[in-house]
Amino acid sequence: MRVFLVAGEPSGDRLGGALMEGLKTLVPDIEFDGVGGPLMQAQGLVSRFPMSELSVMGLVEVLPKFFHLKSRIAETAQAVLDTQPDVLITIDSPDFSLRVAKQVKARSNIRTVHYVAPSVWAWRPKRADKMAKVIDHVLALLPFEPPYMENAGMECDFVGHPVASEPVATDAQIAQFRADHGLGDAPILLALPGSRRGEVDRLAPVFGAALDLYLKDRPDMRVVVPAVAHVADTVAAHVRSWKGQPVVVDPRNIDTDQAVASKRAAFAAAEIALAASGTVSLELAAQSTPMVIAYKLTWLTQKIAERMVKLDTVTLVNLVSETRTVPECLLDDCTPETIAAALASVSAAPGAQEQAMAVTMERLGRGGEAPGLRAARAVLERMTP
Repeated sequence: MRVFLVAGEPSGDRLGGALMEGLKTLVPDIEFDGVGGPLMQAQGLVSRFPMSELSVMGLVEVLPKFFHLKSRIAETAQAVLDTQPDVLITIDSPDFSLRVAKQVKARSNIRTVHYVAPSVWAWRPKRADKMAKVIDHVLALLPFEPPYMENAGMECDFVGHPVASEPVATDAQIAQFRADHGLGDAPILLALPGSRRGEVDRLAPVFGAALDLYLKDRPDMRVVVPAVAHVADTVAAHVRSWKGQPVVVDPRNIDTDQAVASKRAAFAAAEIALAASGTVSLELAAQSTPMVIAYKLTWLTQKIAERMVKLDTVTLVNLVSETRTVPECLLDDCTPETIAAALASVSAAPGAQEQAMAVTMERLGRGGEAPGLRAARAVLERMTP
C-alpha cells in the first residue's frame, strides 16, 4: 500500500507522525511519500521539500508568498498524479491542502482523506460544501464535528487527538529538565509565542512587555520558551531582553524523541503558561498546565476575521470542555496590561482550569485506543469496498 501525505504545520506533523505509526502497525509493508516535518520523517517519510515553506497563516500574510505557494501546490499535486498512491492524506493547512486535493481530483480518481475537519462551526460554514467536492473522507479531532462533514456529503470519523495518548512527564524527567537548563527549584512560566515567524514577530514583543508587568511581583520566577526549529533563532532574538532570565528550548541538534521529551518536561514543569492560540492549548492541558491564551493578527486580517468568526472563544480546551475557564486576550485585547492581569488571575486560582483540562483529554480519547491508530484504522476501513 502506498500513501501520499501532506502536512504544512508543526501541529499537522504531529498528527501525521501518529497516523503513520498507526498505519505501519496495521500495514507493516506500507510505503510513504509526500511533505512533512521531523515527526513524520521519523516514521519514514522523505519530505519532498521543507514543510516550513508552508507555515504561513493569515489572509494578508499569505500574499507575499502567493506565487511560491501556488508553485508548490502544482508541484505536489503533480507528484501525487505521477506516483498514483492508494490514498492522498492531507493534514490541516486547508488553504494549501485542499488546493492540492482539487488538482488531484480534477485529473484522477485517487481517494482523498483530510485529517482535521475545518472549523465550519466557528466560521465560513459553506467551506464544508466546497470541501466535499474534492475530499472523500474526513478524520475529525473533535467529537461534535462529524455531523457537519456528513451533512455536506463526506464520510467522517471522530478519531480523537494524539496529544490525549501521550505520556505525562515524570518527576524524574522534570528534575532532569530543570538540571539541564540550570533552573534549580525556581517557579517556571512557559511562554509560547507561536510556531510561525510572522506570529512570533507580532506576539513576542507583547508577551515580553506583559511579562515585565507580571514578573514585578514574581522576581523569583524563570521564563522558559520552547521553540520549533525553524523559528528558534527568531524566538531567541526576541526574548534576549525579557525579564525572567529566559531559557529557549531549541530542538535543533538533538534527536526527535529527545526534543519531544524535553518539550513535554518543560510543559509539565511550568506553574503557568502564556501561549499563542492554537493546538498548544491541548498540549498544555495534557500536562495539566494552567494557561492564558493570547493572539493578535495584522490589522486587515483582523477586520476580515471579525466579520466571519461566530464563536465567543477560540481555545480548544474551552470548546471541547464546553467551559470558558481559560482566559483569552485576543485581537484588541492582546495588550501587555490585559495579559498581565490574566496571568495574575490564573496564578491566584491555579486549580480553576483543572477539571476543564481533564474533561478535554477524556473527550479527545485519553484512556482509549491511541488516536493515531484509530485514525489509521478509519482510513483503512473506509477504503475497503
